[in-house]
Amino acid sequence: MTPSSALPELIQQMLQPGFYPHSVTLPIELIQTHISYIFLTGDFAYKVKKPLDFGFLDFTTLEKRHHFCLEELRMNQRGAPDLYLEVLPISQADGDPYQLAGHGEAVEYVLKMRQFPQEALFSRLFEQGELTIGHMEALGRVVAEFHAQTLTNPRIREFGRVEQVREAFDQNYEQTEAYIGGPQTLQQFEETRAYTDHFFANNVSLFEQRMAQDRIRECHGDLHLRNICLWENKILLFDCIEFNESFRFVDVMYDIAYGVMDLDALGRPDLGNAYLNTYLEMTGDWEGLQVLPIYLNRQSYVRAKVISFLLGDPSAPESVKAEASKTAASYYHLAWSYTQPQQGGIWVMAGLSGSGKSTVARHLARQQQAIHIRSDAVRKHLAGIPLYGSGGAEVYSPQMTQQTYQRLEDLGCLLACQGYRVILDAKYDQQGVRESLLNRADQQGIPIAMIHCFAPPAVLQERLRKRADARSPVDSPTPQWEIGTTAFSPDIADATVDLIDQQLAQWQPFSTQELERMIALDTDGDWQAQISQTNWRGKKPTE
Repeated sequence: MTPSSALPELIQQMLQPGFYPHSVTLPIELIQTHISYIFLTGDFAYKVKKPLDFGFLDFTTLEKRHHFCLEELRMNQRGAPDLYLEVLPISQADGDPYQLAGHGEAVEYVLKMRQFPQEALFSRLFEQGELTIGHMEALGRVVAEFHAQTLTNPRIREFGRVEQVREAFDQNYEQTEAYIGGPQTLQQFEETRAYTDHFFANNVSLFEQRMAQDRIRECHGDLHLRNICLWENKILLFDCIEFNESFRFVDVMYDIAYGVMDLDALGRPDLGNAYLNTYLEMTGDWEGLQVLPIYLNRQSYVRAKVISFLLGDPSAPESVKAEASKTAASYYHLAWSYTQPQQGGIWVMAGLSGSGKSTVARHLARQQQAIHIRSDAVRKHLAGIPLYGSGGAEVYSPQMTQQTYQRLEDLGCLLACQGYRVILDAKYDQQGVRESLLNRADQQGIPIAMIHCFAPPAVLQERLRKRADARSPVDSPTPQWEIGTTAFSPDIADATVDLIDQQLAQWQPFSTQELERMIALDTDGDWQAQISQTNWRGKKPTE
């Protein structure tokens, strides 16, 4: 800790209660980062930017610090409007004490925020064993809405070009060569770099597609678990990157990768899976999974790099360096693991409405880190209606149903070929759509299995009645995702109890080919015991 006498005069004065026009909690706590001073006064926190130039940021002039204070306020009011309040001047006249929000000429600027308890951070919730699947699903909805409101334009989209994206990767490798033989092995370094070089060289059109689809936006830029909090029953995203455009004008998957990587590193990929699948369902951006691995790799590698820098700090004790080396090694290994090829495959959920397909699929997705794609979401994205809105007859026309199943097939095969395990969740009551998917998977060498969920008709009807009763009576396309709210049900399905008889009449029996790959699951019984043994039942044609 820096002695108070060694701090700049303004910073010393800000540690005194008389500086503030409100009561404070003593002692005032000072937190220093490499670019800021942060003062915790009780009800409010204040941030002053240090007059530094690191190349990737420049706070050297008062004008620049004022500009970036305003930018930080603007950007963080998108995801945490309850926290970020205002930018205030600090003035001083003729050697008098500094004044907060005084009338004289400003000599510094400060960002004023509401102070919240550190226990509210998602990282702390995890440490306390209190971070749940429900939290991560809610976070997925919050981030999806956040990204939908973020800015994009032709200039921002240009930051999605391959040469722009790979620049940071190349810098990372240059800056970490010194740690080969320490926390990182030569094999990991070479294979990681070879993977990203190959990815960028062979996926130029994919990056262009992401640009054309407006997936390059003014994002958060640093959306890890320490920059997310649950406070006053709301999930807030704070501490966006304001000082460097290339760190925030990024693909939305760049943002998502932070939280997924954090939870992989912490040994809870099931929580990351809940976050990822919820976000994908809300946005319909399943194609974004094609670029997710490169950003998972990037976020883990950068975490390793930053920790590695401590190894060269002469003031750090050897015990601290030893722990840092161990931690950095784990992140270098995680970054490398994201580059390794994976065996993809498809599970096909089949069954009537209310048969428990989605419940089973969610469980299986958490267990296997699979991508869960529901026909209800696909159909509504294709129709251009809100997920939580109700579709009219045109949404359930034969033509729309055909398009929905075709999209499910296309996504399943695309992602399985990319190494993802994919769960396609729909009725799959018609032999034609089942046969088309099975044949295509076989032709492409994709392992595929079917899970037929069933229950007595009376049970199906009761489940659908309960689901209908749980749905909100408020018809709004923009529900407020507050933890604990009962205003909106998390279920997007529209099926009602009166459809059961019609679905039973239209069901087409499974063929011999389908039965050979079938797992029959009675969801009125102990289905979890059965599903825990589930594995790929289909075989590649060459096996």
